[in-house]
Amino acid sequence: MNDTSTTRRTFLKQSALAGAVVGFPAVLRAANPNSTIQLAAIGVNARGYGDLHSLASHPKVKYIAFCDVDTASFAKADADHPGTPHYTDFRDMLAQLGDKVDAVNVATPDHMHALASIEAMKRGKHVYCQKPLAHTVWECRQMRLWAAQKGVVTQMGNQIHSAVEYRLATRLLHEGVIGKVKEVHSWVAVAGNERTCLLEPPAAGEPVPAGLNWDLWIGGAPMRPYSPGLYHPFAWRDWQDFGGGALGDFGCHILDPVFTGLRLKAPTSIVAENSGVNRHIWPTTETVRFVFPGNELTAGPTLNVTWTDGGLRPERKLAQLPADLELPKSGSLFIGEKGNMVLPHVGGPRLYPLENFAGFVYPKDIKGLNHWHRWIDAIVAGGKTSAGFDYAGLLAETVQLGNVATRAARRQTITRGTKKTDEKSGTLHWDTEACRITNDPGANALLTKSYRKGWEVPAA
Repeated sequence: MNDTSTTRRTFLKQSALAGAVVGFPAVLRAANPNSTIQLAAIGVNARGYGDLHSLASHPKVKYIAFCDVDTASFAKADADHPGTPHYTDFRDMLAQLGDKVDAVNVATPDHMHALASIEAMKRGKHVYCQKPLAHTVWECRQMRLWAAQKGVVTQMGNQIHSAVEYRLATRLLHEGVIGKVKEVHSWVAVAGNERTCLLEPPAAGEPVPAGLNWDLWIGGAPMRPYSPGLYHPFAWRDWQDFGGGALGDFGCHILDPVFTGLRLKAPTSIVAENSGVNRHIWPTTETVRFVFPGNELTAGPTLNVTWTDGGLRPERKLAQLPADLELPKSGSLFIGEKGNMVLPHVGGPRLYPLENFAGFVYPKDIKGLNHWHRWIDAIVAGGKTSAGFDYAGLLAETVQLGNVATRAARRQTITRGTKKTDEKSGTLHWDTEACRITNDPGANALLTKSYRKGWEVPAA
């Protein structure tokens, strides 16, 4: 998709083409509880290796292929699973292995999540994909639609979703321990461009290291010269072409218990302000305010959720903490009618003011679960997961809507050596059914992006 919207004709054409190339789904093999789930990993370094290692600990998993654009990344995976075939292009891997693959785990940079996952789902493969699920709002929507269309078992890699800390917090909110919730503040200490601290990419590059396929690493993004340490293997999160800054990195973690605990769906409006942004980088600090429809767990007809990053936090007095305590560096504050809950990232929930909860006993029957094994178990049993793309798609869309609002705000546009103040964008109104921002064509255009030829993400 290269424009801001998909026409009906294009939609039908893409859907027909997608259906034409889908082979016999491997899901049938996975339905047999005595079978081995044959996995392929797309991205095997850093978080990719962590996912690979955690999934491989399940007794019904066997890895049959590793894919990575950098041959230096295979060493750790090979040490654990010697003799596993290597690929550099996931499209070649999926085409050559066909029905030998039951499922894939995707841990590439964000800008390639959607294409890798959708190419797998088109072929009937189950998918475990790292957060923030996809790089744009439109891609998040397509991930959700493809998963539903193909009936595959999916899971987003926000593993704290299954941890005891977040499960306990969700339980307390569902049981109304702090009463109906009036507002939420969530924050992370990480800054949006703290890894490189650059304003623009360098114009000149350096030779690409042996073993790294730079063209495949760039994928659908605009081509640029290779520059050591600025993109691969980690600092890509700073750049709008590849990552989502602090909100893209941590939003699907920290906002996850907000969504699950308060049963949120999609926001109705978003507004943002920031320390300065251009078309290349994410801002050092930002504040994003979401408004959600209220429900039986909230105190009013709407719920305000405020996100901050780069060290910005709500005022500690909002939490009614004891004098010797501070808010955690990252986490969430739920303000309720009966009191408040502070939920660190990652840590157990705590209730304040202390006098309101004297004698309260935290439930002891909540256990942490293995997030990776839950996905495999659901494949084996023919079930589903609680962090599947049906849920994770809406959470990820919200995160990327925050990034759209940040890019649209342009409170300050910064370039090499200069900074100028622009007119600040107003509140964006979101129509989730139509997947469009109704009051700002410029912001609506940011729901998607253009792709290099041959790397287009297909519509469901």
